[in-house]
This record gives sequence, C-alpha cells and structure tokens, in this order.
Amino acid sequence: MSYKITKFQTKNFRNLSNQIISFNEKINCIIGNNGNGKTNILEAIYFMVYKKSFRKNNSFPQCLSVDGDTPEMTFSAALLNEERKTISFSSKITNTSNSYYLNGNIIKKRPNLELIIVNPFDSYQFHNSKSFRRNWMDDKFSQLNIHYKKTLKKYNNILKFRNNLLSKRPSKFLDQIKSIDLNFATLSFELIKTRHEIVSNFNKYLQTIFNSVFAESIKLEIIIDSKFKKMTIEEIHNALQARLSKDCSSFVTNYGVHRDDYILLFNGMNIFEFCSLGQQKMGYLSLLFAYIKLFRYKFNYYPIVLIDDISGELDQIRWSKLIQYLKDCEFQVLITTANEKFKEELLKIKNANNIYVSSGEISTIDNI
Repeated sequence: MSYKITKFQTKNFRNLSNQIISFNEKINCIIGNNGNGKTNILEAIYFMVYKKSFRKNNSFPQCLSVDGDTPEMTFSAALLNEERKTISFSSKITNTSNSYYLNGNIIKKRPNLELIIVNPFDSYQFHNSKSFRRNWMDDKFSQLNIHYKKTLKKYNNILKFRNNLLSKRPSKFLDQIKSIDLNFATLSFELIKTRHEIVSNFNKYLQTIFNSVFAESIKLEIIIDSKFKKMTIEEIHNALQARLSKDCSSFVTNYGVHRDDYILLFNGMNIFEFCSLGQQKMGYLSLLFAYIKLFRYKFNYYPIVLIDDISGELDQIRWSKLIQYLKDCEFQVLITTANEKFKEELLKIKNANNIYVSSGEISTIDNI
C-alpha cells in the first residue's frame, strides 16, 4: 500500500520550528532564500523515515537543534493511504536509540513509505565519480531486484574476506583464497547477468522520458562497462587466478565486477566526455525518473519524490518542460528553490501548494 504525506511536524531538528506543515497530494513548492531551512524540511522527512540524513557526514549530533531542551528529535506525520484513510506515523530518535509509531502504537517496521531524494550535487557526483555511480546503481538495482540484493551482499562478504586475507600474508593464505574464488566467480556471473537485465529495463524508459521531459529528440541509453560481460563462470574464475599474483602484490582485490562501471550514452557518445553540464543533468534526471517508473511497475505504488533545488545548469525552457512533466506524473513531489526565476516558474503551477520558509519559520504567504 502506498502513502502520501499530508501533514508533518518535527521538534529539535536543525533550525526548523515546531509548526505543522501541510502538503497536498501532487506538487508542493518550498520557497525561500539560501540558509533559511528549505532543505531541512526535506531532510527531516527523510530522517523520520530512514533514521539518517541524505547529506554526507551528517548524523544525529549535526541535525539536533542547538536550542533543543532534550537530546532527542521527534517527527510526526499524517499519511494518506490508497483507501483515502489517514493514519499517523511518527518516530523518535536519540543518539543511541530510535523507534517508530503507527497510530500511537510502537512498531518494529515502518510502513511502505518510500522516498526518493534528488539534490543539486547528485548529477555532478554521478558523472564524475565511478564509486558514486556504482553505489547509486547498486542501490537502485537492490531496490528493484531482491535476488540482486542478496547476491551482492554475498559477493561483498567474500570480497571483504578475500581482501582481509590479502592484507595479511597472501602467500600463507593462497590456498584459502583459491578455494573461495570459484564461489566468487559464480556470484560475479550472477551479478553481471542481473545487471544486464535491469539495465535493459532502464533503457525501455530512458529515451521516452528524456524526450518527454526535455523535448529533445536524443537517443539516451545506459550501458555496463565490464570486462566480464561475455564470460562464463569458468572464464571469470580463470581470469581471477591469472591476476592473483597482482592481487597478492598490492594486498587487495583489484580485479572483479566490483570495479565495473556504467556509461550514459547521449546519441552514442559518453555524456560525461562530450556533453554540457546541462545535458549531463538532463541525462541524470531522466535516469532517475526511469527508476521511479520501474519502482512503480515493481511495487505497484510510487515513492514520494523530494527534489532539492535542481535549477542549476538548466535554462528556463528546460525548467518549464521539467515542471510540466512533474505536473503530469502521479507521484507526490516536494520541491525546493532559492532561484528567483525558477521560483516564478513554480508559482505558475495551478493548484500547487506553496510553502515559504524564513529562518526555519513556515508561512503560506511570501514575506521573503
């Protein structure tokens, strides 16, 4: 069962006041100058659900309000389900404990309240960092395919164990390393196979979404850059053994599917090498919206989409196309901006819920 958030309140989270914030079921525009708390609203909702921040290196101490009377944060929300019934969901988090509540009763597992966060730095990191790209894809693949998630966990456990042996005295543990490499190769084969299946599903949506959002007739697709693409289990195993001496010399596993990469192609060209920052961001957003489509197909409901000021590198025409796409979508959107021109575009959205933030205070009137 899917949910949409209609009301939200937090206490002791960053600079946010204790006010109740109301949201509609479609597009909610959160507007204010930089440093006033727009992103904090998205972060607080994310913290309520996942008990962590989407910001790098921001844990409980960094998020706790400096003015708080007690060292705990509380989050409360009214959720609307598919049957149009409202339920209450809340969580309480301290530096050492956390708990969820549904309709006032403590629960061990949260309801199916899934969030997708889009922040202004993700596109840059996706295109500039192989490790970010790999982790991003692994996370999305694991969400969409439980077999992939389990296989990846097994692979990473063996990789960790293998690297631990290599970091000590590799010659002493050589037989032990060789004994686990057949299983390592088998898991590698399974990961490659499943990755290609999921990437194929992404590509069913990518170009259509790109053309729909940005109204440009571009062929957009994502491919896997892997040395193991057409290898059998035996061939992968042989390749691991052939490079074992190099791994022993460097004390780490340098060769494996954990080193694979993904390339986003823009009319057949590597989008990172040949395209502008605006086109790169358009490609990344298309990939993200394709994932949302696949999520809906897999689980039969949409996540709530949190978009933190993505106006950079996009011109007004692309803003307008993006807003039109969001208007036509069925998922709930919370989108922030401090950009005056993008703000003007957002305020044109009919029936959108406009929320103004100033020094952590919430208003429905623009006093900025």
